[in-house]
Amino acid sequence: MSSVPQIKIPATYMRGGTSKGVFFRLEDLPEAAQVPGKARDKIFQRVIGSPDPYGAHIDGMGGATSSTSKCVILSKSTQPNHDVDYLYGQISIDKDFVDWSGNCGNLSTGAGAFAIHAGYVDAARIPQNGMCTVRIWQANIKKTIIAHVPITNGQVQETGDFELDGVTFPAAEIVLEFLDPSDEGEDGGSLFPTGNLVDQLEVPGVGSFPATMITAGIPTVFVNAEDIGYTGTELREAINTDPAALARLEKIRVAGALRMGLIKTPEEAATRQHTPKIAFVAKPKNYTSSSGKAVTTDEVDLLVRALSMGKLHHAMMGTAAVAIGTAAAVPGTLVNLAAGGGERQAVRFGHPSGTLRVGAEAKQIKGEWTVTKAIMSRSARILMEGWVRIPGDTF
Repeated sequence: MSSVPQIKIPATYMRGGTSKGVFFRLEDLPEAAQVPGKARDKIFQRVIGSPDPYGAHIDGMGGATSSTSKCVILSKSTQPNHDVDYLYGQISIDKDFVDWSGNCGNLSTGAGAFAIHAGYVDAARIPQNGMCTVRIWQANIKKTIIAHVPITNGQVQETGDFELDGVTFPAAEIVLEFLDPSDEGEDGGSLFPTGNLVDQLEVPGVGSFPATMITAGIPTVFVNAEDIGYTGTELREAINTDPAALARLEKIRVAGALRMGLIKTPEEAATRQHTPKIAFVAKPKNYTSSSGKAVTTDEVDLLVRALSMGKLHHAMMGTAAVAIGTAAAVPGTLVNLAAGGGERQAVRFGHPSGTLRVGAEAKQIKGEWTVTKAIMSRSARILMEGWVRIPGDTF
């Protein structure tokens, strides 16, 4: 019986926000994987342990959830006035594909910290103590993200007292600014691609109901919880253990993707699971989060539940939080109405793990809504660094 030796690739396992993933420097990847293509995809799939019909990721670094099946490539930026290029791959757990269609807002936090660790930020710009501003080019969606990373004794500060619902332990706060976060696509487009703040969405086999479809942060389809039989207080188990519910929500996502022009046929959605997201919103209600913490109506402006890669997210995707903050800032969207309506520059919403505050600056120019910036706080921490090993015949 023949055997193939394993190869090892320098890598860092890192948490960013409520996600974690395997981070690579572009120059450390095998030459064939330093450019987009099959070799890169196969390497990342093997690193994570996908595709896994058992859905467990026993033979890889993944955690068998959308929040933990991620790989990141960082490199010295090719863009003027940026420090680092950040490319993100969402690895399907049980299917044979890697989705490069969007960003991960949570791991954007890790990208800022990792850029300093990896030597991509000019040493002259890193204070001995204070805040380092890292200018990130998000290569998937071609947008700028600014990460304000705390520095102590010349090193990235990772420990602290900032608490983030969905993350067990406190850490140092990193503030992210998503500049001009509307995902306009290759041919340009609108913050609201249908041209409307609210559309009547026809979903074959499900029904017809109002929807807000927006491209800020990540393309997202918002519907009212009550219109699809929910309260907005649901935790993961209520949705993820119900195959019929997941199938119904996927039909809504596909209908939204078609209406937004992201896909041309329903079949395309099978290999585009990362975008768009589907989320449902509701007015504030008291509920108990997944950690047992009570969330009361006076703590939140609205409730939001969102799905990622076909499952209800345990907290909230960072990019979806940008979409929530932006939609909340535009009077008349379903998100804005659930939050009480009117003009607002920030919103605090309840999610399965607790609450999150996100701010956004939106304005109308010649009748078109645009968003200039979205802001939120996360944290990041290196969990492990060294090498990841994969069989030499992986690619």
